[in-house]
Amino acid sequence: MAVANLVSLERVHKSYGVRPLLADVSLGVGAGERIGVVGRNGDGKTTLLRVLGGLEPPDAGRVARNRGLRLGYLTQGDDLDPAATVRVAVLEGRADHEWAADPATREVVEELLAGVSLDRVVGGLSGGERRRCSLARLLLGEHDLTVLDEPTNHLDVEAVAWLARHLNESAARRSDALVVVTHDRWFLDAVCTATWEVHDGAVDVYDGGYAAFVLAKAERQRQAAASQARRANLMRKELAWLQRGAPARTSKPRFRMDAANALIEDEPPPRDRLELQRFATQRLGKDVVDLEDVDLARGGRVLLSRATWRLGPGDRVGLVGVNGTGKTSVLRLVAGELRPDTGRVRRGRTVALAHLTQSLAGPGGTAAPPVDPEERVLGAVERIRRVTAVAGGEVTATSMLERFGFTGDRLTTRVGDLSGGERRRLQILRLLLSEPNVLLLDEPTNDLDIETLNVLEDFLDGWPGTLVVVSHDRYFLERVTDTTYALLGDGQVSLLPRGVEEYLERRLPAAPGSSAAGRAATTGQQQTSRDQREARRTLTRVERQLARLAEQEAALHAEMAEHASDYERLAAVDARLRELLEQKESLEEEWLEAADLLG
Repeated sequence: MAVANLVSLERVHKSYGVRPLLADVSLGVGAGERIGVVGRNGDGKTTLLRVLGGLEPPDAGRVARNRGLRLGYLTQGDDLDPAATVRVAVLEGRADHEWAADPATREVVEELLAGVSLDRVVGGLSGGERRRCSLARLLLGEHDLTVLDEPTNHLDVEAVAWLARHLNESAARRSDALVVVTHDRWFLDAVCTATWEVHDGAVDVYDGGYAAFVLAKAERQRQAAASQARRANLMRKELAWLQRGAPARTSKPRFRMDAANALIEDEPPPRDRLELQRFATQRLGKDVVDLEDVDLARGGRVLLSRATWRLGPGDRVGLVGVNGTGKTSVLRLVAGELRPDTGRVRRGRTVALAHLTQSLAGPGGTAAPPVDPEERVLGAVERIRRVTAVAGGEVTATSMLERFGFTGDRLTTRVGDLSGGERRRLQILRLLLSEPNVLLLDEPTNDLDIETLNVLEDFLDGWPGTLVVVSHDRYFLERVTDTTYALLGDGQVSLLPRGVEEYLERRLPAAPGSSAAGRAATTGQQQTSRDQREARRTLTRVERQLARLAEQEAALHAEMAEHASDYERLAAVDARLRELLEQKESLEEEWLEAADLLG
């Protein structure tokens, strides 16, 4: 059954300078649709959202919106009144007893504004606090269509999981629609039922979240015999990882597996963990970095208390914790940039350590020297190393730059003229070319698009060293690391055998006196809720696919009637019709399974 569009774009064109970002784009957003928008930085994702939301007019074409449409829009900036208090800007001046009496409002405030005084002036907030205020204000409104541009920025793993759950529960209650731009692939999979890819002025539409998008795009490339072999191989590797089962994933789309299996049957695992550890031991020896009985306090807050943590050769570790628990400080301890208050930090004699910090100013890492803003991109990289060893051989600096998206005139661009995302890419690349054997990455995914993340993950797959990653990007964390540790506020660095999922479970607030059975029941209820949300997404996707198949079936019947005396043509059309009916039967079974789960 076709869904009426809330917003429609008809043959829309939009350019900046001489570069077309949208060229003859026609698409729409229907009630209840949950659409994720992906694409390289600079290819027009934000422009598409701004045209869709009415913040910018198209150069040509038409944008039609339902009369009376209630549209909520989260931009990458904010339009909060800097002179207003948080209470006025977010809660329209409501007193504590007023907003706290509403469970929905209370949940948003307690999750997003924890630690922010409602009587503070907006102008005095940090960028992250203002971002959370803007998101909270948006979520407290009633909208038919919600448009979110990078909503997970400044959110930790826990807050991202909460936001996904909140949006899914909102969709279950109402038929509101969502369009979101984000590089957070876990979030895309958890929330979205369709994916739009913006590239080269066009917008390609795919069913399903990120995992389904990877499958469909890889299959399209295979059928079209794509000539871009390296990009296709990256997609196949990521698809193989998804199909084998990412650890602690909340849901997986139910797509037919024939095409996927054909694509990945000869694809090895993303990395050979034992082989990489063997190489790492040869480069590092047995001793890497040990924190022993360490105490560390910052700003009067105890971060570590008699904590011991050992990093061995080839360890690939993710470190999680809420903002303020000390993740960055622990990385600085490991890097030797901080001294513990008590205890000691031991490093192996052969350790060559590189530390990617969150800052774009200065060197941004301990292994690469500072960059002169007047220096050209190619020179800034070749000054580190002209040729570097990678998995499978050696590669030149120019080739590495190409892999990380620097081609053509970008190779001779002044470093000072690069965008934030480009500077981040250059920063990471220069650290990798310094050939460290211990690599610390503090929020490496900031400002990177999904395609660049794929390239970085591919490089790290064959990198034989000790890796420690702090990231709010759950997908990246699970993709490149094998072990997860957490800072839970008790002064220790705690191993989590089940990864991020265990971390989120341990962070669940326990009611006073609650029993283990009660907590288990809560976990069971959450799993049931997740299964039901997945079932609703499945129903939406399958109904759209069935509607398209019904149109194709009608067309085939009309073709058979038109060529009733052409037996060869009839046989060919009949074969296509039988194949279509098999697809329809499979989809109907999938629909029934999802409907049974919802009761």
